[in-house]
Amino acid sequence: MKMKETLHLGKTAFPMRANLPNREIEWQKDWEEKDIYGLRQKLNEGKPTFVLHDGPPFANGNIHLGHSLNKISKDIIVRSKSMSGFRAPYVPGWDTHGLPIEQVLTNKGVKRKEMTMAEYRQACHDYAMTQVDTQREDFKRLGVSGDWENPYITLTPDYEAAEIRVFGKMAEKGYIYKGLKPIYWSPSSESSLAEAEIEYKDVKSASIYVAFQVKDGKGLLDEDTAFVIWTTTPWTLPANMGITVNADYAYVQILADGRKFIVAKDLLKQVSEAIGWETIEVLQEFSGDQLEMMTAQHPFYDRTSLLMLGDHVTLEAGTGLVHTAPGHGEDDYIVSRRYGLEVLSPVDGRGVFTDEAPMFEGVFYDKANPMITELLTEKNALLKLDFFTHSYPHDWRTKKPVIFRATPQWFASIDKFRQNMLDEVEKVDWLLPWGKTRIYNMVRDRGDWVISRQRAWGVPLPIFYAENGEPIITPETIEHVANLFEEHGSNIWFQKEAKELLPAGFTHPDSPNGEFTKETDIMDVWFDSGSSHEAVLRQRDDLTFPADMYLEGSDQYRGWFNSSLTTSVAINGVAPYKSVLSQGFVLDGEGRKMSKSLGNTMLPDKVIKQMGADILRLWVSSVDYEADVRVSMDILNQVSESYRKIRNTMRFLIANTEDFNPTTDRVAYDDLRSVDKYMTVRLNQTIKEIREEGYEKYNFLQIYRTVMNFLTVDLSSFYLDFAKDVVYIEAKDDQQRRSMQTVFYDVAKELTKLLTPILPHTSEEIWSFLKEEEAYVQLAEFPEYQEFPNQAELLDTWSAFMDFRDDVLKALEEARNAKLIGKSLEAKLTIYPTEPVASLLTAVNANLPQLLIVSPDFFEVKAVGTEAPETAMTFSNVSILVEKAEGDVCDRCRQVKNDVGSDTQLPTLCGHCASIVTSEFPEAVAEGFEA
Repeated sequence: MKMKETLHLGKTAFPMRANLPNREIEWQKDWEEKDIYGLRQKLNEGKPTFVLHDGPPFANGNIHLGHSLNKISKDIIVRSKSMSGFRAPYVPGWDTHGLPIEQVLTNKGVKRKEMTMAEYRQACHDYAMTQVDTQREDFKRLGVSGDWENPYITLTPDYEAAEIRVFGKMAEKGYIYKGLKPIYWSPSSESSLAEAEIEYKDVKSASIYVAFQVKDGKGLLDEDTAFVIWTTTPWTLPANMGITVNADYAYVQILADGRKFIVAKDLLKQVSEAIGWETIEVLQEFSGDQLEMMTAQHPFYDRTSLLMLGDHVTLEAGTGLVHTAPGHGEDDYIVSRRYGLEVLSPVDGRGVFTDEAPMFEGVFYDKANPMITELLTEKNALLKLDFFTHSYPHDWRTKKPVIFRATPQWFASIDKFRQNMLDEVEKVDWLLPWGKTRIYNMVRDRGDWVISRQRAWGVPLPIFYAENGEPIITPETIEHVANLFEEHGSNIWFQKEAKELLPAGFTHPDSPNGEFTKETDIMDVWFDSGSSHEAVLRQRDDLTFPADMYLEGSDQYRGWFNSSLTTSVAINGVAPYKSVLSQGFVLDGEGRKMSKSLGNTMLPDKVIKQMGADILRLWVSSVDYEADVRVSMDILNQVSESYRKIRNTMRFLIANTEDFNPTTDRVAYDDLRSVDKYMTVRLNQTIKEIREEGYEKYNFLQIYRTVMNFLTVDLSSFYLDFAKDVVYIEAKDDQQRRSMQTVFYDVAKELTKLLTPILPHTSEEIWSFLKEEEAYVQLAEFPEYQEFPNQAELLDTWSAFMDFRDDVLKALEEARNAKLIGKSLEAKLTIYPTEPVASLLTAVNANLPQLLIVSPDFFEVKAVGTEAPETAMTFSNVSILVEKAEGDVCDRCRQVKNDVGSDTQLPTLCGHCASIVTSEFPEAVAEGFEA
């Protein structure tokens, strides 16, 4: 037998290398076979419910790191709730309708015009379902636990039927109407867009100043005067029907380089410089309201433009006179309605001028800009042409510019229940306070919601038309259509004629011949996902309404948070969520947006295959997700180092409790040594901080920092540093050893539970080496915080000791640098304390040489008042002398001792080690040890 075999060196089969990419797949397969999610739900029956409602990602392509941040965050929350006294079901969902799927099919060569609408929609359906399956596997590979076999999908018949009923309830309350209004229109998609589908990019635009000659100046202005407007969209001039001024502003008639013009007084200098007028004379001044009802001659059409008053006219830019095209601007439309002007929009769905714009028919709107400026020049109406770069709305799918265009569309009136929405916003717990301000302002300022789309792949608007064109939306027709969709899916709308889709025997006074037609537009996809509170939360027995939480990216304040709030308040009068949490976007390591063109994208699949999902999950916990977060391989490598710290520490604890039975070997708290009590209290403080400041406040970064601080500062730098001198060296059942093992085991057990929501794979691996009743840590409960007797006093004492220990370590380091000693066990340490330090060392009530990792035979605390030699290091309240210990090194404990060889049978051991070896290994002593 070798002498080192008498040490109780920690042994464990728990591997040092995690091999996560391969092992995680095995664990996930086991969890699925054992239905761990189902078992957790059954375990939590009867407990208070917490529902985090999943915002549906769009089913198109493999998931990206943004998906990973979102889904892992949700999983951490749901798992932590499940382990802390809540029934927390998680039903994942998918958004499956919309233009991107149509575009994919086009790119795949699908010929839409060669198929029936029903056939084309079936192709869209089939493609969407393949994407759902792909993303489902991606999400499961992240270790996300949920009801994956029963997700909600916006294309399923039950979902579509519920959405139809939402629409019907809104219509019944008078919130749905059809109108001709300017809306965002995407020529590239040939469809209307919601505000949430708009993104802004910088573009170069023409900037023109145009003269509109006075036609009827109401006795105040002669026809030799011109109103000056400024616009950056020359192509809208064919639709001009008026000019808007502000009633409260002062306007001036000027003589500029021989011509008379009207501009706002406060903008005269700015306009003069922009146009380049050299000589200017103010002829008269008047208020804006005096201009009302005057008319101007359209610069190139034989019609007049009406002067109107509008509050939207500002002095921030332009001339104070706003070119007004009711068919191409929301403010233009609103002011023109008051004056009864025609809503002219001479541009078709492709962005091409119609015959309502003579001279430009068949021209794409953007191509018409130079043609219009040339025509204005010919008519002597162009005062200045320039170009400038500014932010302009684009279609977020095609990335091409959008226009404002008046078309007949179906709208949801926001005005009718806007105040209700604002009241509900006040009641919701916005976990990021700025989120409340953001959505409140959006609701306050938003116009009516355009809910119709001119596309194929979506839920049809359940509207019929009578013979005279009047729309038919009744509770009877809505419920009938909803039932048809529930049984057959929405494709039946395109497979049957209108009459076949109506209730049997349906009649209507506006259809005396019994003829009906049906709407061909579909619903905005935000109406799809925005109906999930009705289609999912209210339909599933395991879920509740309102949801306890919605958690998505910060872009969803204008998206899903908004559409869900709108539909829920409209039909239920309440918000669909009790609390809302948002996250920033995932950027590359340099803080740039990830894009294929930059070549800086990172696929979760690649990271997982190289490092494992638990590394990605630990990364999620290590970032401040409230803002945009960065990720790169360098960052993930740093996270891997933290993971290794966690793993190696847990491995040490497991290895050194291999011979510890928590049932029979546990030492009660009252019987623990003072230092072990201290670590037990610190463990419980860590439990409290992780639960109360971390999980309960959804602050993953706090959890990460707390765990790493406890592992690094409390354990590695202190407790585990001197632990080897106890758990390796002392007799197997020695009270000191069992006392430390009690703490080791508790730390391993409780930290494993607390880490499970973040590192489920690794936690389950650790759990398999512990001696607990639950077969899976996912079926365990979070540890509860405990308060111990005299806890505050104990913490104060040990906090002061740590300061003292820092001084000792500095003194030892100084001696080591001076080559006086090598290891700290070679030091002779003499302490010259002040009264406070002497009292502290007594209060600590511990084996001081052991805690300081110095040899006990050469450690001495002098009486208070003993003068320290000049060679001692002096600190604020203690002096410390470090010398070389003059003794022999014990072969077993490696301490310098005075009694090495006192047992002649074991001449290389100190008396303490000799007694342990003689007691535990008598046969080996008799036979002798190998060299």
